[in-house]
Amino acid sequence: MDTLTLALLCLFAFTAGFVDAIVGGGGLIQTPASLVLLPGLPVSNVIGTLKVPAFTGTGFATVQYLRKVKMQVKLAVAMCVAAAIASFSGSELLTLVSNRFMKPLIFIVLVFVAIYTYRKKDFGQQVYKQLSPKQEWIYALAISISIGFYDGFIGPGAGSFLVLAFISILGFDFLRASAHAKLINLSTNFGSIFLFLLKGSILWPIAVPMAICNGLGGLLGARFAIAKGNRFIRIFFLFVISLTLLRFGYDAFFK
Repeated sequence: MDTLTLALLCLFAFTAGFVDAIVGGGGLIQTPASLVLLPGLPVSNVIGTLKVPAFTGTGFATVQYLRKVKMQVKLAVAMCVAAAIASFSGSELLTLVSNRFMKPLIFIVLVFVAIYTYRKKDFGQQVYKQLSPKQEWIYALAISISIGFYDGFIGPGAGSFLVLAFISILGFDFLRASAHAKLINLSTNFGSIFLFLLKGSILWPIAVPMAICNGLGGLLGARFAIAKGNRFIRIFFLFVISLTLLRFGYDAFFK
């Protein structure tokens, strides 16, 4: 691989880490860019390799959030385990079948998500507690399993879906939702990496420099989100959802 291609991959990895640390959606930047820049490699190798920088960036961002946002440790651990197992299962299924049939459905869902978030100005601006502890556990695990499986099977936008679910179902604000989303995303990436390691799909000479750049982006993005607060994260969330819409709309209707 030439130096320019690797430099571009690292630039996209840094940008993806920054964006992903705030509201998720870094895969919308890193994945298509890598597929274009590495046309001669099997898609499974590219996707497997990208899980390493995604994990690193998410890890750096998670550490920043854990310093500032209070977590329910037992619940968080249970969610991470459930999400990792579900992600492993989703990645295993991806090696067997196509995920293209899901993309038109996801596109429609995203349209409603964007409209709802735009119109509801107070969405995610404060914690709104309405569930009993038992209900919170049930819904939290259901979210972790379903989106964890989605992340392993399809991938792009999983972080944004986690943020949306934590706000609309569990009553979190944007900052707390982003913190929990990073923790769960870390687990889903680990589940996928474990599978791709077993299959020998990771190209380490590409994965390592991209991981360093993604990690730096994740570190800066998390600090930026914490400093700016809920209102900024809401605007950024709308921006990322719009990008996700464009990506899935193109995949679903024009490819």
